[in-house]
Amino acid sequence: MTVQSAVAEAFRTEWGQVVATLIRVTGDWDLAEECAQEAFALALETWPRDGVPRRPGAWLTTAGRNRALDRLRREAVGNAKLRELATTPPADPGPEPESDDDSGVRDDQLRLIFTCCHPALPLEGRVALTLRTLCGLTTPEIARAFLVPEPTMAQRLVRAKRKIRNAGIPYRVPPAHLLPERTTAVLGVLYLLFNEGYSATAGEDLLRGGLSGEAIRLARVLCGLMPDEPETHGLLALLLLQDARRAARLDEHGDLVTLEHQDRNRWDQDEIAEGTALLESALRQGRPGVYQLQAAIAACHANAKLAEDTDWPQIAGLYGELAGRMPSPVVRLNQAVAIAMAEGPAAGLELVRALEESGQLDGYHLLPATRADLLRRLGRDAEAAQAYRAALKLVTAEAERRYLDRRLASLAQDG
Repeated sequence: MTVQSAVAEAFRTEWGQVVATLIRVTGDWDLAEECAQEAFALALETWPRDGVPRRPGAWLTTAGRNRALDRLRREAVGNAKLRELATTPPADPGPEPESDDDSGVRDDQLRLIFTCCHPALPLEGRVALTLRTLCGLTTPEIARAFLVPEPTMAQRLVRAKRKIRNAGIPYRVPPAHLLPERTTAVLGVLYLLFNEGYSATAGEDLLRGGLSGEAIRLARVLCGLMPDEPETHGLLALLLLQDARRAARLDEHGDLVTLEHQDRNRWDQDEIAEGTALLESALRQGRPGVYQLQAAIAACHANAKLAEDTDWPQIAGLYGELAGRMPSPVVRLNQAVAIAMAEGPAAGLELVRALEESGQLDGYHLLPATRADLLRRLGRDAEAAQAYRAALKLVTAEAERRYLDRRLASLAQDG
């Protein structure tokens, strides 16, 4: 393993733990993140010379702690905090929260996520801050997940950190009886973490298996921690049913393959069987939620042997119910696609037009891309080409860009 790959692996596995430790001992989220980044940069400089340490997490934590100590000394602030930091064991790789023994959460990363999802913050703030601080997602990636401009998300993160600082909110794992008030945010973190791994915001790699794999692992742990909560099982079912199609989503050239054209023999049947069983078990509890509904939609796709066997009327109905519980414009866009498949492209196009007029999905490349596809199916090639060009101006993932380019080129050939 090269030094670069060792640092990349350490970032994937240790980032959240390092930042959490620095937050605990400094009480400053921004300082903790900056010093963690400096520690990883230092690793790239020194590990080629000294070798990869036996315990990379402990090395990075110590390096980050030393950087924080230097910063506090230079700024000559927080004498009490400086004394606390100076007496923190240098090789301590992680936090030891006061209430850890009472939480019942034994997985380190999941403990950190529960810690970060403090109910004093707005739900979106909790989720966004956790994704940024512990999961290492960038501000643009989080902004895309919430469909807001990057500056807006940056301000939300700043406000969340300021509220934590001003209110003196402690950074520790809550006891077991307080976990439920944080569960909704934790589920949101795992869902969005998986989504970024399954369909990356930008860059050459559409799939980031490390992120989605970690989300699935943590969802399994959460199911064991909360066996009677149907939405935890619904989330795990959804992630498994989606992940089952991973191997078929790209061809040998790394180009995107749409659902209808995927080789279903490449779908992971074990994941489909497990996800379906989890969904059925969750639904039997009679408390359907948004993750169970999304898992039911994914199950309709995953259990269709052929594309033409897909039960689009049922999917459209499920999206309608989901839109009632989660009034998101992205849900309505997906509902428009399902209605187009069930009733014809003209019906779906009406819903797309309403979304365009609302302005809620301005800047979201899948809105003009969906419009383009429906217009293409209606034989309105000139309008479809215009919509594809609009989508190309917005898309940031290279695999999706190449797909849209091919669609646009095919219209020119047909013409």
